[in-house]
Amino acid sequence: MDINQRQMALSLLEALREDLMYARLNNGTRILDVADLRQYIYEQMGRIRTNALLMDGLYGKDNGHWGDLSKGNGHNGNAHPHGRIWRERSS
Repeated sequence: MDINQRQMALSLLEALREDLMYARLNNGTRILDVADLRQYIYEQMGRIRTNALLMDGLYGKDNGHWGDLSKGNGHNGNAHPHGRIWRERSS
């Protein structure tokens, strides 16, 4: 891991740690365990993808800022890779 990757990873983890202090799931509950953390991360990834798609729609794909989301991002283009869907646990 080079210095840039290490700095990016530390920055990401720092931001996640700060977010988790006040984070709530879409249903309003707090994050209490690993399953909740997975759900929170999944929800945040969905927001990022949605925002990227909206920006694509507003500005087009050829503006030099946004690429094709289905290429080169380590994802096969499906909303739920390998059929994994993180659902809320019933109370």
